[in-house]
Amino acid sequence: MLAAERRDHLLGLLAREGKVVAKDVAAELGISEDSVRRDLRDLAAEGLCQRVYGGALPASPAVVDYTARQRLAPDGKRKVAAAAAALLRPGGTLILDGGTTALAVAHALPPDLACTVITHSPTIAVALLEHPRAELFLLGGRIFKHSAVACGAAAVEAAQNVSADLCLLGVTGVHPEAGLTTADAEEAAMKRALAARAADTYILASSEKIGTASQFRALPWAKVGGVITDADPRDPVIGQLEALGVEILAAG
Repeated sequence: MLAAERRDHLLGLLAREGKVVAKDVAAELGISEDSVRRDLRDLAAEGLCQRVYGGALPASPAVVDYTARQRLAPDGKRKVAAAAAALLRPGGTLILDGGTTALAVAHALPPDLACTVITHSPTIAVALLEHPRAELFLLGGRIFKHSAVACGAAAVEAAQNVSADLCLLGVTGVHPEAGLTTADAEEAAMKRALAARAADTYILASSEKIGTASQFRALPWAKVGGVITDADPRDPVIGQLEALGVEILAAG
């Protein structure tokens, strides 16, 4: 089989099965595992898969820069945001992550809702200036421009001194095996720090993130209350998540 044919075969497997197991592909095609791994390295370099131990998973499309992500699945993000905003009760305290879906949550909060919002995103803070009854706390640190959020040691330390009823986190990948992932190690650490300070944590995941993975795990499934998504309930990945005991909150 030519290299181009192997490439198409691997991409087809990712689309149909949601993963590639190198040893299985090698046995199926009668080639070495080294050849499969080399093909996967090439695909990963093009952003077409996320390499993991033993093979690869579909790469998240949400690892592009902040401006590009604002144009990615805007309808899905609005649906997720509306469902997420409904979880915050009057007088409650919310830790709101950064990113484009979290920004949609900020816009979805009722303007007259009395609440407290803690965020490490200057973009979220600016959006909430229009909510007169929302108390606003901005956590500082080094600004990670890709997601317009504060990260690093100073931001993590600041997060350790707050607490909330609810935490809404964005991730770039939601996968039954890889878990909840993002593309930056410090951002993943910040998400863990924020989630640890809330009674309940829910993941904001528009449908394009379901079944995909990025490089760094943010949280294990045991640390979240559920996933808010507009993905089709019949999506096989949704079924796999529910089989793991993950609560799925449908946004539609």
